[in-house]
Amino acid sequence: MFYKNSYIIYVQHIENTFKSQQKNCVSLSLTSSKQRKVKIQNLLNNFLAMEEEVLSALSKDLGKSKTEVYLAEILGVKTEALFAIKNIKKWMKKRRVPTPLSISFTKSWVKPEPKGSVLIISPWNYPIMLCLNPLIAAIAAGNTAIIKPSELTPESGKVLQELIKRTFSENEVSVILGEKSVAEKLLTLPFNHILFTGSPEIGKIVMRAAAKHLSGVTLELGGKSPTVIDSSANIKDAAWKIAFFKFANAGQTCTAPDYILCEESVHDKLVQELNKNIIHFFGGNIQAGSKDYCSIANELHFNRLETMLEESKNHGAVVACGGNKNKEDLYISPTVLTGVQPENPVLSEEIFGPLLPIVKVKGVNEAINYINGKPKPLALYLFSKNKTNQNLVLNSTSSGGLVINDCVLHHTNPNLPFGGINNSGVGSYHGKFGFDAFSHQKAVMESSGLSPFKLMLPPYTETKVRLANLIKKFF
Repeated sequence: MFYKNSYIIYVQHIENTFKSQQKNCVSLSLTSSKQRKVKIQNLLNNFLAMEEEVLSALSKDLGKSKTEVYLAEILGVKTEALFAIKNIKKWMKKRRVPTPLSISFTKSWVKPEPKGSVLIISPWNYPIMLCLNPLIAAIAAGNTAIIKPSELTPESGKVLQELIKRTFSENEVSVILGEKSVAEKLLTLPFNHILFTGSPEIGKIVMRAAAKHLSGVTLELGGKSPTVIDSSANIKDAAWKIAFFKFANAGQTCTAPDYILCEESVHDKLVQELNKNIIHFFGGNIQAGSKDYCSIANELHFNRLETMLEESKNHGAVVACGGNKNKEDLYISPTVLTGVQPENPVLSEEIFGPLLPIVKVKGVNEAINYINGKPKPLALYLFSKNKTNQNLVLNSTSSGGLVINDCVLHHTNPNLPFGGINNSGVGSYHGKFGFDAFSHQKAVMESSGLSPFKLMLPPYTETKVRLANLIKKFF
């Protein structure tokens, strides 16, 4: 009974917070670029001042090393904040647009305006950065925001809540902590826009909930991001990049290389170089944990990955490197799987963990056909020095992003949109694309008193019919 009463009180708090933010939307829409810059700068200053709390929380939640936190979480937020501060004034300006000759007596603009109340549902794999970067975009665009961090990273959620309390009033930005039921309650409210980062399955639930209120959505969903390697590739270069970006955060990255389609002639060399880099990065005793390698998020995901690994071995996959696990520590070593056939279970769902299957292909065309037979991925990586193959993959595949001769780095450029397509996402953000995601582009027109349409008012005489016909022909 106590729990039930407490939950009812918490639901009331959520509803009151939402209503107070709704009331505040109009005043926030009138804020200047200078005021919004100050807000983001204060957020950044407070965030950097809480660096030790951030490091501690991510260590407790995910066993992340300081280096990974510095590079992914802290630098990621700092880059996004500084880029917004530099560009907000330009993004907020109304843009004059051309006028057709037929209505040359008018002037037209496009004016960005805030969408209003925003809900941000962030994931557990990068629980700080993937919460604050969308928030920076929402604040830059002049919105209110309620943030629901993942319950799987509770320490990070507490840090985020404290950061937001230090920086914003509750009627502008608020962090709501809680389990699945809290997210479900939030999704019943008529937000103007929802940004969700997570799996396609949950993304569909979010989209259905948003449809009830015709809320806008930005969905960052992930999926199976392929890596294509042809015979012209620099294999040593490809191997360290794939090993680094795949096994950072124990493979729990939405843009991590999910599987490799490797041309037969360079397959064995690639496996050899991947093994070298894994040992170099994480030490010779892969079975032991590493201070530079984090754990799996929770027992549920550990069990899922363990099952996926065992089923893949049963279907003929060979462990070429790693394959060790320790359930007590939620540890699965960086694992390379060879001899993987297209029907293997490890290729049927997003891995989101430290398993890297390699599929042999005869050439780039076979790789393209395989990719095009699957749902569109969030990212596609190609290692090739062959310009013909580069253009072939660019023009013959569809993905949220394409990176040639590297992995993941497109995520770090705020001048690029970050987002998927269809199963891997809806919409995009980062930089101006984030500002636009949380803005409505209002059409504005101003007319003079010289409108020629005054000559065309009913009743429609024969003279007016002839005039309309002339206008149809010449304009």
